Order: sequence, then structure tokens, then C-alpha cells
Amino acid sequence: MKHTEANFDGLVGPTHNYAGLSFGNVASSQNAKDASHPKQAAKQGLRKMKALMDMGMVQGVLAPQERPDLYALRRLGFNGSDANVIAQAAEQAPHLLRACCSASSMWTANAATVSPSADTSDGKVHFTPANLTNKYHRSLEPETTGNILKAMFKHEQHFAHHQHLPDNEHFGDEGAANHTRLCAKGDYGHTGVELFVYGRYAFDSSKPAPKKFPARQTFEASQAVARLHGLQDENVVFMQQNPDLIDQGVFHNDVIAVGNQNVLFYHEQAFLNQEQGFNEIRQKLGQDTPLHFIEVKTQDVSVQDAVTTYLFNTQVITLPSGDMAIIAPTECQENQAVSAYFEKLLTLNTPIKKVHFFDVKQSMKNGGGPACLRLRVALSEQELAAVNPNVMLTDGLFHTLDNWIEKHYRDELYSKDLADPQLINESRTALDELTQILNLGSVYRFQQD
Repeated sequence: MKHTEANFDGLVGPTHNYAGLSFGNVASSQNAKDASHPKQAAKQGLRKMKALMDMGMVQGVLAPQERPDLYALRRLGFNGSDANVIAQAAEQAPHLLRACCSASSMWTANAATVSPSADTSDGKVHFTPANLTNKYHRSLEPETTGNILKAMFKHEQHFAHHQHLPDNEHFGDEGAANHTRLCAKGDYGHTGVELFVYGRYAFDSSKPAPKKFPARQTFEASQAVARLHGLQDENVVFMQQNPDLIDQGVFHNDVIAVGNQNVLFYHEQAFLNQEQGFNEIRQKLGQDTPLHFIEVKTQDVSVQDAVTTYLFNTQVITLPSGDMAIIAPTECQENQAVSAYFEKLLTLNTPIKKVHFFDVKQSMKNGGGPACLRLRVALSEQELAAVNPNVMLTDGLFHTLDNWIEKHYRDELYSKDLADPQLINESRTALDELTQILNLGSVYRFQQD
């Protein structure tokens, strides 16, 4: 039976703005309060999806969250009509209004951790939404994320959905941004090794941890997800991210490493106890699986350049030809050191044969590259056939979504515009129409009420 890896990219929501909410994310902080361009942002993401579809990749769409999140604001004591809630929050606690308007769900690498059926004890694809407890604006996402994933992957015969981990920093879980699955080249259908990367131990303060910026993923959270998904010890590896890199702005592992099948592309400073972890991966995948650990030396690309360009927040994909390609932001092309490294990479004897550059500047300015924008799901033919077909990108859906964005999104948005009560109606009208386009049902609170 044929197995494939599908990418499900997050649609950028109508309230896309630069509020600088993500402490530890350098790009987010640097561009705080700049004017954002929601329509341009959504179309940049959609064009990337279409380009990958045209390359022969299986491509899907994941809907954004309902924003502004008036339910969250009401829980915090703002009351009255919707317009009054927005007005009170804007006057009394503008930082909370900005948090409740965040379009951060566009980065669907943080939506959930996914384990394919080849790895799980019950032979189903397992999904656990990330709780994202480290940032208030992102901690609002898990319930709706779960609703959307259940509407996309409905059939209980093939898919298992778990509640997100407890909303506590001891179990801080950032989803697939700290998770990579490795397997034999060209074979998503046999058992692989799932690599969980964590930033700190929650229950042992004697272990290494960053000093400046928070480590968002805990070892205990990674263990819990592995248990929930029914993964066996022989198919799981846990590695710790280098705390010094977290303090340099490497807030997720996918900012410093990315994997695909039998390739792990990483910076030499990415991990603690690197060789021990790599040897464990080799042992568990077996001698019959040739692995390519592609290390980028600091002398070739500094950590600062890697973070600025998101060299590792790129997608490594396997094309229908069998060759691998990197999907990179244009910032990589514009940086002398990174551009030179890519030229060098293509001369090396690795499975990566091509690099494609995409303009996703609206996402990059808020702290997310191409890899942040997608959730990877390895599926068999039967499982792919069981996915809600309305969320799978086609030429027709591309044009429908392009027109939908044109109709509903603003060209420009400043932080002060978040206090406009009309933004509530604009966003809800757009999302209500989107759920009909994607056949999701009533996944949003305003639809259920």
C-alpha cells in the first residue's frame, strides 16, 4: 500500500498583526507595532501551498482560529456587548486585547504532534493538540485546534484524537515544532523513529536549562505525548536542545533543525549530547537504513544568521521523483552566508538536490518561516481517502480561497485597529463562510452559541 506525507498549511487569519507578543522570538519582538498586511499574508501562504501542490505534493489547508477571542476577554472580567468588551479591553488592558486578537495559529507546526499509524500500537494516526502554555495568546488555541482537526480527520477507524496536555508549565508542549519523524527514504509506511526535542526538565532543576529566554517544551510533556500515542521505547528518541541557543532566540527546535525521512539537517550547536542521541537514532532505525546527518558548521552559518533567515525553519520534502528539495524563505537567498551555504549543499552527496525560495515575509516578520506554516501528516492510501476532502487543496479550492481572502481581508492593520468593533463582524463573517467552504461544521464558539 502506498503511503505519503501530506502538508496541512495554516491559513493566515483576518486579524494578522504585529503585536510583539512572543518573548524569546527575535523577529516577533523586532517588528512589534509595525503595520501588518493580512490580505498579503494570507495570499503569500496560499501561494506557497499551491506551489507545493504543483510540485506533486499532497497539500491540505488548516483553518485559522476565531479572533478576536471575546470569550477569553469575558473570562477576564470584561462584559457587556461585544463592542463594549472590545472597548473596555482596549482602554484598560490593551496588551490583553492584542493577545486575544493574535493570528498565531497560522503557524500550524505548533498546532499538534502527529504520529502516523505505522508507529502507533493501535495502528491509527494519533493527534495531540499542543497546549502552548508558555505564551498566553497561544494558550487560547488548543480547544479550537482540536475541533478543527477532528473535523478534518473524522473517521475513528483511522484517526485518534487526544485532549491537549494539562495547562501547566510542567507539561509545556509546543507540538510538531519540537518533533521530527525519521524513517527509510521513500517509505513512510514502515515504523520509523520519532525524535522529541525538549528544552528543559520540569521536575529537575539541576539539569541544564536556558537562563535568558524560556524553554517552552519540557521533557515530561514529550514523554506524555509519546505515551498517549502508544509509541514503543524502541521507536522513540528524546534529545535536549542546546540551552545556549534558546538564549540566542532559538525558541523551537525547528528554528535550528529539520528532518525528513532519512535526512536530519541541523546546526552544529543544535543539541546537547548530540552524538549520543544520533547513535541512538542509528541503532533504533537499524543498519539497513542509511542516514544523512547534514551538519551546518558555525563557520559557514552563524546562529544569528540561521535565526534571522530561518535557514532551518525550512521544509525538506521528498518530490515525486524521489529527490529531496528544501522550501526556503527568500530571506535565505538574500543573506550572503546562507545563500553560499545552499550553493555548497547542492554539491554534496546528499538526497537534497534542489532549493526553492518563497516570499513569506509577512509570516517571517512575525517569527515564522515555511516550516512553521505546515503540519505534516504521513498517511496510507486508505487514511488519505478518509480525510475530509474539502480541506485538500485543488486548483478549484485555491481559486475559491483566493477570492475568499480578497473579499474578507483588510489590506493593512495596525495594533490600534484591533479596537475597531467592526473587526469582530468581519472576522466572524469570513470564518463562517470558510467553514462552509471546507465543510468543517460548527468548530467555532460563535457558531455554537
